[in-house]
Amino acid sequence: MSETRVFYSVVYFQTSTIFKAAAMGMPRNPTTRLKNHWERVSSAAQSTLACALAQGLHARGKLTYILDGDNVRHGLNSDLGFKAEDRAENIRRMGEVAKLFADAGVICIASLISPYRKDRDACRSLLNEGEFIEVFMDAPLSLCESRDPKGLYKLARAGKIQGFTGIDDPYEPPLSCEIVLEQKDVNCASPATLAGQVISYLEEKGYLNAS
Repeated sequence: MSETRVFYSVVYFQTSTIFKAAAMGMPRNPTTRLKNHWERVSSAAQSTLACALAQGLHARGKLTYILDGDNVRHGLNSDLGFKAEDRAENIRRMGEVAKLFADAGVICIASLISPYRKDRDACRSLLNEGEFIEVFMDAPLSLCESRDPKGLYKLARAGKIQGFTGIDDPYEPPLSCEIVLEQKDVNCASPATLAGQVISYLEEKGYLNAS
C-alpha cells in the first residue's frame, strides 16, 4: 500500500491541528471514495462536529481532510463575496476540491454554509452514486444565535450585514439527505455523540469496511 504525505496550509480552527502530525505517512483509503458534506446556518457548531468526526475516523485508520468553509475563504476563495453568485461559485470550487480528495482515497469532510439546494445538488453530481453523504445540522435559529461567538447575527439583525443566511437570505433545508442531526436546545448531544451517529451510518452502509 502506498504512503501518502499530507501537507496542510494554515489551519484556522484549533482542534483540527491534531491531525496535522497524525496524518503524515498514514496510508490512503485505497477503495474508499467518500465526501461528507455538512450543511447548516452560521453557528450550528459544524466545524466542531467535523473535527469530532475526523477524530473518530482517524481512530479507525481512515485518512481524512476537513474542508472548512471559513478556511477556504482565507485562500482559494478569498476573491469571492457573499452575493448569490459568489456563494454558488464558493460551493462549486469546494465541491471540485472535495472530489480531488475523494479521487486520492481521502475522506473529505466539507463543513460549510450551503444554503441553496441547487448548489448542493451540483456538488452531489460530481461524485458517483453513494459517494456523497449529505449531513444536515438541524438547529433552530434561536440556538444558533445563542452560540454566536462573532456576534454576526446581532450585526445582521441591526442591518449591518446584508444577505446573512437565516436572517435576510433564505436557507433551503434539504428535501432528502442521508443524515439529519438534530440540535433542539443548549442541552443537545455532544459533538462526539453526534459524530458517532455519522460514523454508525458509515459503518452500517459498509463505507468503513475496506482496509
